Amino acid sequence: MSAAVPAGPGGPTTLLVIAKEPLPGRVKTRLTPPYAPAEAALLAEAALTDTLRAVRAMPACRRVLVLDGRPGPWLPPGFEVLPQCAGGLDERLAAAFAACTGPALLVGMDTPQLTPGLLAPALGPAGWQGCDAWFGPAADGGFWALGLAEPWQPGLLRGVPMSTATTGAVQRRRLVAAGLRVRDLPELLDVDTAADALRVAEAAPGSRFAAAVERLGRRVPAPREPVGEPAAPAPAPLSPGGGGRPCRRAN
Repeated sequence: MSAAVPAGPGGPTTLLVIAKEPLPGRVKTRLTPPYAPAEAALLAEAALTDTLRAVRAMPACRRVLVLDGRPGPWLPPGFEVLPQCAGGLDERLAAAFAACTGPALLVGMDTPQLTPGLLAPALGPAGWQGCDAWFGPAADGGFWALGLAEPWQPGLLRGVPMSTATTGAVQRRRLVAAGLRVRDLPELLDVDTAADALRVAEAAPGSRFAAAVERLGRRVPAPREPVGEPAAPAPAPLSPGGGGRPCRRAN
């Protein structure tokens, strides 16, 4: 299904970033706790900023931010902004690709460790030779990157269950079942939890995201109580005099 693609200005591929405006309570809600909603939004803005800077440094004929919300001062020049459509994530991804002509490659805002080198195989001169799709698996079972030589095929994404432990496997099988020749990118870790944030910050020293994690302090959520029978309350201590009345605990 591959077709010869003439090189455009800066490269033959459209680069898409799908993202939410980093507002407290709307982004990175799984970081709360241990981070407050405003702190989670700060981390999301840092991750988005790192992602946009990396994409800006990559060869592309277009750079498009597919945004849920409004752009802010974190948006660098050189990006078109398209609003996300209504519907589930599969519908929004399909619509983002449908807005492109020629090869397109999409990434999210959850991998601030992204570098131009990670996408170099897909964006080089031979990136689409003998290749119909690029797939970047995520460690949580999803995917962080998806590239299509012919992005006008919405059926490749619609109906794929999103945000599950098998999303990536289902999506990749969908591509193969359609007869596409798929090449894989390295696996990356999405930032979903506080533990993820620490690991990604360590993997991306010098990034704005790592600096934000350091500024807020290294945090991990408190361990959850085991599920089971509730423990019986401990008997109140007796007074030093040995009588039967319990003593008052110190505040």
